[in-house]
Amino acid sequence: MSIKSQPLLLQPGPDWGALWDEAMRDGAFETAWAINDQVLAARDPATRDDPSRPYHERWIWDGRSLDGQDVLVRCYHGLGDTLQFWRYLAPLAARAASVTVEVQPELIPLLAGLYRLIPFQPDAPTAAACDVEIMELGHALRLPPPPPHRIAVAPSLLLGSGRRIGLCWAAGGWDPDRSIPLRLLKPLAQFGQLVSLQRGPASDASIPDCGGGMDILQTARIIRALDMVVTVDTMVAHLSALVGTPTSVLLKHHADWRWGRQGSPWYDQHALFRQPSPGAWEAAVAALTHAPLSGNPEGIPGFVA
Repeated sequence: MSIKSQPLLLQPGPDWGALWDEAMRDGAFETAWAINDQVLAARDPATRDDPSRPYHERWIWDGRSLDGQDVLVRCYHGLGDTLQFWRYLAPLAARAASVTVEVQPELIPLLAGLYRLIPFQPDAPTAAACDVEIMELGHALRLPPPPPHRIAVAPSLLLGSGRRIGLCWAAGGWDPDRSIPLRLLKPLAQFGQLVSLQRGPASDASIPDCGGGMDILQTARIIRALDMVVTVDTMVAHLSALVGTPTSVLLKHHADWRWGRQGSPWYDQHALFRQPSPGAWEAAVAALTHAPLSGNPEGIPGFVA
């Protein structure tokens, strides 16, 4: 039965986004999908992939089954979003006739060889009979989050000996509340060699970066060589999960839905340290430095003084 033939349970309105957010935060995926169903049923088909909207606000999937289809997966959101939802491509490939991924060019060196990839070009959209945005796949497949898709990369040989701790302290400029002052993380040097995983203008020469820079594949190789990663809510948190390095994530008080309330169904191997109140980064860092790294698959001790 197509989604558009199902009865409406609620009328989409100003609160539907908040209801969906709460359901995803609780891991209530059936509830979130029911909300998605109602919103999709009420949409005007003429607004699909609306070129007047920013890419991250567009909807692509029209409710049709992806089974047995040649599916084009579009990556219209951020790099971290693509890495987070990459886990859905394997179950999609098991059901579709073929899968092609229109992916951000920066990610192609990291992801090449896994599926048929074509670079996302904003001014040259790719025609497709059956397409879906990558963040719509959970809803389209009616599938709770599978484990992250691990990617095998060779560890960088540029790091020194001893315990190596990767740091990423600044998220994207659209949500500066996710970023933490670097000065609060520098004392972690007492526990090991600090290595910068920071990209872009927030980079700081006081923390060596081993040449990762804006090259995501090289950054992944550096992460693979580290003993642990400490990061804010940004792409590095998703990349470290794919590489498999133990990771602690520092979160603002009202964090994004993907980090859940008590833990994340998306990243249950990550240790999460949330501000106890808005802006209280010192308390979040203090909790991290006095707690073992939970979910650690390699038995590496946490930041215990």
